[in-house]
Parts: sequence; C-alpha cells; structure tokens
Amino acid sequence: MPSARIHFTASETEDAQAACKRLIHQYGQHSSSDAEVIVALGGDGFMLETMHRFMATGLPIYGMNKGTVGFLMNNYGEENLIERVTAGKITRLHPLKMTAKDLSGKVTEALAINEVSLLRESRQTAKIRISIDGHVKVEELTCDGVLVATPAGSTAYNFSAHGPILPVNAGVLALTPISAFRPRRWRGALLPREAKIEFTIYENRKRPVSAVADAVEVRDVSVVTVEEAPDITINLLFDPEHNLEQRILDEQFIL
Repeated sequence: MPSARIHFTASETEDAQAACKRLIHQYGQHSSSDAEVIVALGGDGFMLETMHRFMATGLPIYGMNKGTVGFLMNNYGEENLIERVTAGKITRLHPLKMTAKDLSGKVTEALAINEVSLLRESRQTAKIRISIDGHVKVEELTCDGVLVATPAGSTAYNFSAHGPILPVNAGVLALTPISAFRPRRWRGALLPREAKIEFTIYENRKRPVSAVADAVEVRDVSVVTVEEAPDITINLLFDPEHNLEQRILDEQFIL
C-alpha cells in the first residue's frame, strides 16, 4: 500500500500546474522510479495520457480533478493526501491490444484503455466484416464505423454511439456500431473479455477506413484485430466513497 513517496504529474493548464507546485511544496516530489504512487492532476484526457505513460511500471495512479469532466478522477483536495491515497480502493484495468494492417502491408500494434474504433475516412460508408474467435458474425456491416470498448471506456465514445455502460468487473467488452445503415436493426453485442475480434474492410481503396486505439491512429487499414491484453494491468486508486465501480453504476441512472 502506498505511503508517502509520491510522484506528481500535471496537465499543462495553468490551474493544474499551480496545484502541482503547491502539492510538491507540501508533500515533496519523488522520481517515478522511486515513487510508490503517481498522483495525476488534470482531466480525463490527461489521466489517459498518464495511464499510457506509466502503464509498464505497475504503479497505482491516483487522479485529482483539475480538468472539465473528471470521470476518472477523484475530487481535488490538498489536505490529508497521504491518508486519502493510502485508503484508496484499487480498480484494476486491462487495456485492449489493437493489431492493424494497412494497405501497404505494414502492421501496427497499439494499446487502448478506452476503446478501439474504426471510422470511415471519406464520404463513402464503410463496409466491414466482423469475426469473433474465427467465426464470421456480421458478413457486411455498412456504417460510419464500429468500436470495441472496455468497461472503463464504455461511458465515453461507446455511450455516445448508444452502446451499453459496462460495470468494471462484468468481464465483458462492448462491440458497438457507429451509425449503422445495414443491418439496420443490429445494435451491437456484449463479448466475453477473452474474445478476439477481427474486422476486415471491404473495398478498402474505394471506402478507406482508419483504426484508432485511444490516441494512435492507423490510416487505410485492411484488417484489424482487437483483444484484451490480460498481461498488462493498470491500477487506479479511488476514494472508497466514490470509486469507479460506483460511478459507472450511477451513470446508468442519470436521466
């Protein structure tokens, strides 16, 4: 359990930088190699950057909101920070691994904490075949795109695309079409976290598609596979009274 060795990091906003200076003055600053916990100051976008940056270290990350939405953050407060961090409840997340092959044959791998999305690049709708564990489930999806979301990312782009909100510990992924034209009545699927999803792009020169894993974009893809990376664990710390599981549950009852 973390004690007093904190590495602070903050977004580039004036408010976050000022808060970071005050906290470092009060609690000190340890290098990331010596720290027991990362404290991130910013919004959800900066929190995603921080998770990617420190993913390989396994260090727990405690976010405090100095941004706009702050869904992945705790409330900001400068007092009793050591006690709050020590009492924090750990939520363990596993990212998605995207493997994307483009028209030139180049293969790109990237990790996504929120979602992997495929999006049309031109005025032409995309035509995509969807296979799960080697079995074709949708022969031809005509759409603006399609995405695979983790539970942590299910309240983001996935929810805006009318996908389901997933409890963190549900053990499932959301497969959600984006503005599907055909089949009209298909609204997506819930998949076991062990599933391997493969997207094959039809007419990919006439109907180019890009694949995006969080901030990494690959243009003009031909085949994209997505699967969870169970060997990589991200440890987020939340105040017990408002942890991530409870926040995601509450989101389902916002009218």
